[in-house]
Amino acid sequence: MLITFKSKASGDLLMFEENARQILDLFGKETHQGIITASETSEAIRVLEAEIARRKIEEAREKEEQEAEERRQQEEEEKGKNDDKDPFEQKPSPKREPPVPFSVRAYPFLQLLQAARKKDRAIVWGV
Repeated sequence: MLITFKSKASGDLLMFEENARQILDLFGKETHQGIITASETSEAIRVLEAEIARRKIEEAREKEEQEAEERRQQEEEEKGKNDDKDPFEQKPSPKREPPVPFSVRAYPFLQLLQAARKKDRAIVWGV
Protein backbone atom coordinates (compact mmCIF):
# COMPACT_ATOMS: atom_id res chain seq x y z
CA MET A 1 0.00 0.00 0.00
CA LEU A 2 1.22 3.52 -0.78
CA ILE A 3 0.99 6.48 1.56
CA THR A 4 0.83 10.00 0.14
CA PHE A 5 2.34 12.71 2.32
CA LYS A 6 1.06 16.19 1.50
CA SER A 7 2.29 19.61 2.50
CA LYS A 8 1.77 23.09 1.13
CA ALA A 9 5.54 23.49 1.53
CA SER A 10 6.39 20.96 -1.18
CA GLY A 11 5.03 18.44 -3.66
CA ASP A 12 3.46 15.18 -2.57
CA LEU A 13 5.68 12.35 -1.39
CA LEU A 14 4.68 8.72 -2.02
CA MET A 15 6.09 5.93 0.13
CA PHE A 16 5.36 2.28 0.61
CA GLU A 17 3.58 1.73 3.93
CA GLU A 18 6.37 -0.51 5.22
CA ASN A 19 8.98 2.22 4.69
CA ALA A 20 6.72 4.98 5.99
CA ARG A 21 6.01 2.94 9.14
CA GLN A 22 9.73 2.83 9.97
CA ILE A 23 9.82 6.62 9.91
CA LEU A 24 6.45 7.39 11.47
CA ASP A 25 7.09 5.00 14.37
CA LEU A 26 9.97 7.29 15.34
CA PHE A 27 7.46 10.10 15.87
CA GLY A 28 4.74 7.96 17.47
CA LYS A 29 2.47 8.45 14.45
CA GLU A 30 0.13 6.00 12.71
CA THR A 31 0.42 5.14 9.02
CA HIS A 32 -3.28 5.21 8.14
CA GLN A 33 -3.81 8.92 8.90
CA GLY A 34 -1.94 11.67 10.64
CA ILE A 35 -0.33 15.06 10.81
CA ILE A 36 3.05 16.49 11.69
CA THR A 37 2.29 20.06 12.64
CA ALA A 38 4.58 22.93 11.72
CA SER A 39 5.64 23.17 15.36
CA GLU A 40 6.60 19.45 15.40
CA THR A 41 8.86 19.58 12.34
CA SER A 42 12.05 20.68 14.15
CA GLU A 43 11.87 17.82 16.63
CA ALA A 44 10.94 15.37 13.85
CA ILE A 45 14.00 16.45 11.87
CA ARG A 46 16.24 15.98 14.90
CA VAL A 47 14.82 12.51 15.58
CA LEU A 48 15.03 11.39 11.95
CA GLU A 49 18.60 12.66 11.50
CA ALA A 50 19.66 10.81 14.67
CA GLU A 51 18.04 7.59 13.42
CA ILE A 52 19.69 7.95 10.01
CA ALA A 53 23.09 8.34 11.68
CA ARG A 54 22.46 5.35 13.97
CA ARG A 55 21.33 3.16 11.08
CA LYS A 56 24.33 4.14 8.93
CA ILE A 57 26.65 2.87 11.65
CA GLU A 58 24.62 -0.33 12.00
CA GLU A 59 24.50 -0.89 8.22
CA ALA A 60 28.27 -0.34 7.91
CA ARG A 61 28.90 -2.92 10.64
CA GLU A 62 26.57 -5.42 8.95
CA LYS A 63 28.29 -4.82 5.61
CA GLU A 64 31.71 -5.50 7.16
CA GLU A 65 30.41 -8.72 8.71
CA GLN A 66 28.90 -9.83 5.40
CA GLU A 67 32.14 -9.08 3.51
CA ALA A 68 34.13 -11.04 6.09
CA GLU A 69 31.75 -13.99 5.70
CA GLU A 70 32.04 -13.82 1.89
CA ARG A 71 35.85 -13.80 2.14
CA ARG A 72 35.73 -16.81 4.46
CA GLN A 73 33.47 -18.69 2.03
CA GLN A 74 35.71 -17.78 -0.90
CA GLU A 75 38.77 -19.08 0.96
CA GLU A 76 36.95 -22.34 1.67
CA GLU A 77 36.00 -22.64 -2.01
CA GLU A 78 39.64 -22.05 -3.00
CA LYS A 79 40.75 -24.84 -0.65
CA GLY A 80 38.08 -27.09 -2.13
CA LYS A 81 39.43 -26.60 -5.66
CA ASN A 82 42.52 -28.59 -4.72
CA ASP A 83 40.40 -31.60 -3.83
CA ASP A 84 39.73 -34.41 -6.30
CA LYS A 85 36.17 -33.15 -6.81
CA ASP A 86 34.85 -32.33 -10.24
CA PRO A 87 34.98 -28.49 -10.55
CA PHE A 88 31.73 -28.52 -12.51
CA GLU A 89 29.89 -29.98 -9.53
CA GLN A 90 30.81 -27.01 -7.34
CA LYS A 91 28.15 -24.33 -7.47
CA PRO A 92 29.18 -20.72 -7.01
CA SER A 93 27.58 -18.87 -4.15
CA PRO A 94 24.73 -16.67 -5.35
CA LYS A 95 25.33 -12.95 -4.92
CA ARG A 96 22.68 -11.08 -2.97
CA GLU A 97 21.60 -7.63 -4.01
CA PRO A 98 22.34 -5.19 -1.20
CA PRO A 99 19.24 -3.80 0.49
CA VAL A 100 18.35 -0.14 0.02
CA PRO A 101 19.69 1.63 3.11
CA PHE A 102 17.30 3.35 5.52
CA SER A 103 19.06 6.67 4.90
CA VAL A 104 18.25 6.49 1.19
CA ARG A 105 14.60 5.70 1.87
CA ALA A 106 14.30 8.36 4.58
CA TYR A 107 16.05 11.19 2.73
CA PRO A 108 12.97 12.36 0.73
CA PHE A 109 10.95 12.49 3.95
CA LEU A 110 13.73 14.47 5.63
CA GLN A 111 13.64 16.94 2.73
CA LEU A 112 9.86 17.24 3.12
CA LEU A 113 10.26 17.93 6.85
CA GLN A 114 12.89 20.57 6.17
CA ALA A 115 10.69 22.30 3.57
CA ALA A 116 7.72 22.20 5.95
CA ARG A 117 9.80 23.73 8.74
CA LYS A 118 11.18 26.43 6.46
CA LYS A 119 7.71 27.45 5.23
CA ASP A 120 6.02 26.83 8.59
CA ARG A 121 3.60 24.23 7.16
CA ALA A 122 2.19 20.92 8.34
CA ILE A 123 2.53 17.50 6.69
CA VAL A 124 -0.60 15.37 6.45
CA TRP A 125 -1.44 11.89 5.15
CA GLY A 126 -4.48 9.68 4.88
CA VAL A 127 -6.89 12.60 4.47
